[in-house]
Amino acid sequence: RVYLSLCLYPYLQAELGLNEHHQNEVINYMRFARFKRGLCLKTVDSCFQDLKDSRLVEETFTVDEVIDMLDGLRTVVHSEVESELINTTYTNVLLLRQLFSQAEKWYLKLQTDISELENRELLEQVAEFEKSEFTSSNKKPSADLIKPKLAPLNEGGSELLNKTVACLQEENEKLKTRLKTIETQATAALDEKSKLEKSLKDLQMIQGDQKTNANQDITELENKVAALKCQFEKTLNDSTANQKFLEENLVTTKHDLLKVQDQLSTAEKELEKKFQQTAAYRNMKEILTKKNEQIKDLRKKLSKYEPED
Repeated sequence: RVYLSLCLYPYLQAELGLNEHHQNEVINYMRFARFKRGLCLKTVDSCFQDLKDSRLVEETFTVDEVIDMLDGLRTVVHSEVESELINTTYTNVLLLRQLFSQAEKWYLKLQTDISELENRELLEQVAEFEKSEFTSSNKKPSADLIKPKLAPLNEGGSELLNKTVACLQEENEKLKTRLKTIETQATAALDEKSKLEKSLKDLQMIQGDQKTNANQDITELENKVAALKCQFEKTLNDSTANQKFLEENLVTTKHDLLKVQDQLSTAEKELEKKFQQTAAYRNMKEILTKKNEQIKDLRKKLSKYEPED
């Protein structure tokens, strides 16, 4: 498993510690989040403006009327904020889905550290990065920042390596089958040799008086056995050479696999750093804090109109 801890502190001074492509992707997401946040704030402002235009038409109000207006405003704002929070959650799920889909193509299993999402020190570092990126520098979106979605990874080095290993395994099975056939032939030759030796002994017992002819038969049989032995040794040597060649190929493949694993490790680190940049929670909390402050100010203003005991 690849554990993607969202620890951002060492990387969020002026940069995110990512390569140029991944940092552009993060900036693109932050720009999208800022746009959605602005829409939400405009909606909340319009709720208050609608209240002013529709209800605040008189100079004095009773306590019940003020409570009724505040309750209505609370209902509308609550609905708008809840809708935006739900939409933000679903949007983040879609973003995670894109990342996980790419990781699965590399046979990775990503795991997040949810506890780091409430780390105030890290959230402040993200805020500083956003401020430097969008406020002071006034940067314009580049071509890399307007991509509609993450490009999927079709076939990586690991899949190519898997195909190579599969081909080698198939070749190994063929060599094993051939070796088995050669072993069967060698066993048959040994059986034939045993039968010939037995026949030779029987012949010697039956034709004791024909020693010369028997010696000639023995010589022929020995020559035949020697030829079979040479053929068996040659076949065995060829099989050994093929086996050695296969082992060398497997060693080379193992080295390639180690290289790919090193590349995967580098890719995992880059994915880890990119995945650690989720700022939705911080953005919504800032919105709620601002709204609470606005409500407090509104209550202070309204308290001036309440009758004193």
